[in-house]
Amino acid sequence: MSDTDPKSKRLDFIREIITEDLAQGKHETSITRFPPEPNGYLHLGHAKSICLNFGLAEENAASGAKCHLRFDDTNPAKESEEYVASIKEDVAWLGFDWGEDLYFASDYFEFFYECAVHLIKEGLAYVDLSTLEELRGARGDVNTPGTPTPFREVSVEENLERFVAMREGKFQAGEAVLRAKIDLASSNMNLRDPVLYRVMHEHHHNTGDKWCLYPMYDFAHPLEDALEHITHSLCTLEFENHRPLYDWVIENCPVPSAPRQIEFARLNLTYTVLSKRKLLRLVEEGHVSGWDDPRMPTISGVRRRGYTKEAIQHFCHRIGLTKMNSRSDFALLEDSLRQNLNDVAPRRMAVLDPVKLVLVNYGEDQEEALEVVNNPAHQEEGSREVTLTRELWIERDDFMEDPPKKFFRLGPGRTVRLRGGYCITYVDHKNDESGKLTEVHCEIIPGTIGASPPEGIKCRTAIHWVSAKYAADAEIRLYDRLFVRQNPDKGKPDFIAELNPESLEVVEGAKVEPALATCEPGYICQFERIGYFCADNRDHVAGEKPVFNRSVGLRDSWNG
Repeated sequence: MSDTDPKSKRLDFIREIITEDLAQGKHETSITRFPPEPNGYLHLGHAKSICLNFGLAEENAASGAKCHLRFDDTNPAKESEEYVASIKEDVAWLGFDWGEDLYFASDYFEFFYECAVHLIKEGLAYVDLSTLEELRGARGDVNTPGTPTPFREVSVEENLERFVAMREGKFQAGEAVLRAKIDLASSNMNLRDPVLYRVMHEHHHNTGDKWCLYPMYDFAHPLEDALEHITHSLCTLEFENHRPLYDWVIENCPVPSAPRQIEFARLNLTYTVLSKRKLLRLVEEGHVSGWDDPRMPTISGVRRRGYTKEAIQHFCHRIGLTKMNSRSDFALLEDSLRQNLNDVAPRRMAVLDPVKLVLVNYGEDQEEALEVVNNPAHQEEGSREVTLTRELWIERDDFMEDPPKKFFRLGPGRTVRLRGGYCITYVDHKNDESGKLTEVHCEIIPGTIGASPPEGIKCRTAIHWVSAKYAADAEIRLYDRLFVRQNPDKGKPDFIAELNPESLEVVEGAKVEPALATCEPGYICQFERIGYFCADNRDHVAGEKPVFNRSVGLRDSWNG
């Protein structure tokens, strides 16, 4: 890529903090973690966090730095093994290896419980039997302090008894919660006796039916970090107001280490939403075909569309780390992909809207093998053979019956070059009864392969083509942005109303080079003069059903 190498060390504010902490001897090395909740598929916002946390481990590997992959599976009602498997696949595909450092919050449930018991014994937590409405009312608001419920001053012994009863399943969901006893008058709402545990009679994907009370994320998160000796707990900005509670849990529980929480701005992208709740709604309501729909901003979706791990890492590096929320342009992500694929993707020829081209001075059975360079940007990629025959397929819009002066493709009086082959000159064309073009007739100019046309003949462009005899039929899926507004969350009341009705166009009967019909799913190439495409990793069947997804056009043509 022409931009800065995404692996290079750029000292953003987080790297400056870690560098200073190591220099001052606060830690021998850095240990970070990527802690997804397995309640959905990962999206591009997670990719930013993955690249940051695992990237730091790679950069400081000489000192023994590590990054843990940890599943924050504390809400069994929304979690599943499917999500666990997809997260592992996505992190590995992005190029990162957690080694032996794979953890589950559910493996720490006994430790969390012991910490809760410790808080109760210290008079810092109590079981509250108030209704949900009563709890909400007692919390107050930004102008009114919270008020104590009748359960705040219950004895330690009674709280311990009730907490044991919660564990034993003697309460139903919503009948009892464990709350921290901190400060009901705090200006930070997160410190107004937050809930630490709630009752849930749900089957857990990892622990089965062993537990019926589960810790809240704000309680489990700091305990997990401390138990794993995380040095720097990197979170997005929405957790900044939660940091005092994070520190309170660390200070008041029997933990083996004291991690430092640091916040950075999350990734926001134009023309998309990065919320698992909203992405789940798109899936459940059938607006997309699944979590891996190529229009989805999930890692599995962009992978299916043809994005590469290098492009995503490069994009995450380019947008950098800040303490200010902003919205990155989707075009920047596309540009990162173009830069990467321009370097690595082979060129192939495909015709999406085919019209017959007949070389009238070429023999009926005549054939010729032409050498075409695979990637002009990198000659070391070599070349391939394509077969020239009398009848070819070309793009319909490469011909105009009455072309304007600046139209340099085929038309009356025009000469063009066939990609990798001869210059050809227009002879005539045929239309059907409706006036639709059906055939273009041309003559080849002998001796012009790799050479200029004779003096007096202007040939200012080359067009792509495929042999009508050897071409394969393919289905081409032209994907565009999922929403019509830069910020789908603003404007109409429901973000669903901002969906782009033209986000997918399916082209049947496209004509492609024969080699494209036999390529494997996931194969990425450039369709010359059209864009970059990927053989669909679900529906493409080599040799039987070629299906290609447009990854990105050759240039940004979507101005919203």
